[in-house]
Amino acid sequence: MSQFTWQSRRPESPKDGEETFQRRGQNSEAVDELKITLHQRLIEELDPAKLDGLEPGRAREAVVVAARSLIAQEMPGIVGSVRDELIEAVVNEVLGLGPIENLIKEAPVSEVMVNAPDQVFYEKEGRLYLSSVRFRDNAHIMRIIERIVAPLGRRVDESSPMVDARLKDGSRVNVILPPVAPKSPTITIRKFQADKMTVEDLIGMQSMTQEMAEFLRACVRVRLNIIVSGGTGTGKTTMLNALSSFIPDTERIITIEDPTELRLQQGHVVSLEARPASLEGKGEVTQRDLVRNALRMRPDRIIVGEVRGAEAFDMLQAMNTGHEGSLGTVHANSPRDALARIENMILMAGLDLPIRAIREQIASAIHVVIQIARLPDGTRRVVTVSEINGMEGDVVTMQDLFRFEQRGVDSDGGVVGAFKSTGLRPIFAEKFEIAGIRLPADLFLAEAV
Repeated sequence: MSQFTWQSRRPESPKDGEETFQRRGQNSEAVDELKITLHQRLIEELDPAKLDGLEPGRAREAVVVAARSLIAQEMPGIVGSVRDELIEAVVNEVLGLGPIENLIKEAPVSEVMVNAPDQVFYEKEGRLYLSSVRFRDNAHIMRIIERIVAPLGRRVDESSPMVDARLKDGSRVNVILPPVAPKSPTITIRKFQADKMTVEDLIGMQSMTQEMAEFLRACVRVRLNIIVSGGTGTGKTTMLNALSSFIPDTERIITIEDPTELRLQQGHVVSLEARPASLEGKGEVTQRDLVRNALRMRPDRIIVGEVRGAEAFDMLQAMNTGHEGSLGTVHANSPRDALARIENMILMAGLDLPIRAIREQIASAIHVVIQIARLPDGTRRVVTVSEINGMEGDVVTMQDLFRFEQRGVDSDGGVVGAFKSTGLRPIFAEKFEIAGIRLPADLFLAEAV
């Protein structure tokens, strides 16, 4: 502790204490050294097992009281706001996620990425920023990783260097360690948003128009099968949540996810979550297992949070055998790519099916593909709403019903454009009429080609 010499008496005033602290080396290394000292002493003073058994509020109160006592006894020169900041940092080290705890708590931040001790990035309103937050070293990052995975009974080390986990609030965490990530342990946290966006919120953010929302409401009401397609971080799950709000409360809904993110408002919802294998390599439950089991649970609707493997075939089978109105998401850059990805996932499942048979299943099962994109200015928009028409030869045919047409950028770098209806009449328009759903008279002005 060469940079600090603790006073043996209390300062005459809080201001004197802060000035003393600043004069004796208030820099990041010195503050880190203080945190380490307090952290180590608190571990000696407090029983971690007892803290784990306390409610979060009481555990925090116990650590704050202990930290204040230690500072008063051994570091009387640290007072005022500096002391409060130091206590907060130590509480985060003992109970939270250390340096990134405050970033996680900041509401506008949607993602936090730790690339190295001195490289912590965060996403805010669709854009990436380099944070001033720093870890001391790789060992510091590893301590936070252990705090994340230990309560889940998961292991992460050189023999198992990658792990997906979930925080208590539902946020998704991905961890990857050296030697797979040679420079440093890496943490990526996708924050869970407790307040899910509604369709009205998406309209207000100009992610879609009122006209498009009414059309999608009608599609859900008449039980069309819908796939939401988009890249990473484009808002597919947000859109899926919004679409699910159109499902009547009288229906039984089965959701299948890995991990759980959907928050449906209906009263009759059964949530299923895939489970990885245990440390012994046993007990794995895949999304395909859950889709198959869901068919035995008398579902009115099946929602697959993200189609990423062999469950694609079982989902199509469900859609084609009486479970209409199902929803799901796929990682893809266009509606055509979304269908190709589903086709590839079925092929990778090892099913000995001809390509044409797979495409016929896709064409008959899926009615609408909603494509979402994150534009250069960070905004997320529905860029196309496409209908699956059927087959022509060996090709699945599609047509766009709505498009977002980008016209340029403004002086602030914001994307300028407009949503357009193509005017084409979808082949399922008769279902709207039968259900008594009335859409704007000028929505479908042209005949399908």
